[in-house]
Amino acid sequence: MKRTTLIAAALLLACTICGAETIKGSDSKISYIGRTEVQEDGSVWFDWSATTFRVAFKGKTLKLACAANKPAYFNIWIDSEQGPIEDKVLKITSDTLITLFTAKKAADHVIILQKRNEGEYGAFAVQNLYTDGQFKQAPEPKKRLIEFIGDSYTCGYGIEALHHDGPFVVAEENPARTYADILGRLFEAETVHISHSGRGVVRNYGDYDKTQNMVVRYAQTFDELKTDPWTPTYKPDLVVIYLGTNDFSEGKQPALWLWCQGYKALLEKVREFHGPNVPIICMASPCDELMDDYVYEAVERSGLSNIQVVPIMKGTFRYDDSDLGAAWHPNFSGNRKIASVVAPFISSLMDWDLPLNAYEFK
Repeated sequence: MKRTTLIAAALLLACTICGAETIKGSDSKISYIGRTEVQEDGSVWFDWSATTFRVAFKGKTLKLACAANKPAYFNIWIDSEQGPIEDKVLKITSDTLITLFTAKKAADHVIILQKRNEGEYGAFAVQNLYTDGQFKQAPEPKKRLIEFIGDSYTCGYGIEALHHDGPFVVAEENPARTYADILGRLFEAETVHISHSGRGVVRNYGDYDKTQNMVVRYAQTFDELKTDPWTPTYKPDLVVIYLGTNDFSEGKQPALWLWCQGYKALLEKVREFHGPNVPIICMASPCDELMDDYVYEAVERSGLSNIQVVPIMKGTFRYDDSDLGAAWHPNFSGNRKIASVVAPFISSLMDWDLPLNAYEFK
């Protein structure tokens, strides 16, 4: 009985993709934003939050064969620009073949998928894509690229929750509504998120597993799947670092010398990956009154230039349900306010004009 079921499933899969044009996940027609790794079978693996891929085709259907080691959540935009409101949310619980799009008539379409959950909650692979029509070259990436290095704020931890004292739910994590993606849309830039909740520069939340801080994670292709070192595949115009909340968590803080040592190591790794002249913005969290001094001191002691410190002062966002999501993390409203503080500094440092509608911060 089991063998018959397996054969029937295989025949069903064959019929589903019969006559379709097929491309591997590694096909050059697919556009990826973020850190990825191509396997020998042509599949493309990734696990960092906000990793994005775009597909263009002319046809009536688009199907995706994929693998997931844990449930994966994706924002999907269909024939529309990436924004804070997705067209739909996709949950993929295991290796599967899934229909991403279907219509009655063949036409040109662009489908965008962005990974919502961070690496701690699973890795994902694009294996094959199928259409009844023809694949086209995906749209070119935007001319600007900003790399964000951060923690739960950059992941969008709890950003869609309705109450600040509620528990974290993976399905409510969404990088599209973070300050990072808001700034990306504001300055017409792609965004790469290298972020992990609970991690710091030298000390993680609650002091657990200090060795696996963001200085270590930043050097890797994957957050959780593997520890292979990353070989740079993109060069950002700007790098933004927003770390420190976890270093100062639970009323503690690292020794200043240790903090400066770790922060310098991170800054030097950024320069190693992206060149000696890449501009860097270092944001200082309002979590502790010493935070500003620590960030300024770390930058000063590093001896590196072309770095701007941006303090996010207490009072930037409200500490109630109007600006907070789960576990006291800023929601979309709170993230808009954070972005509004950083935007002028980016504009001045990069000589990027603020658009006329800048203060809408969508």
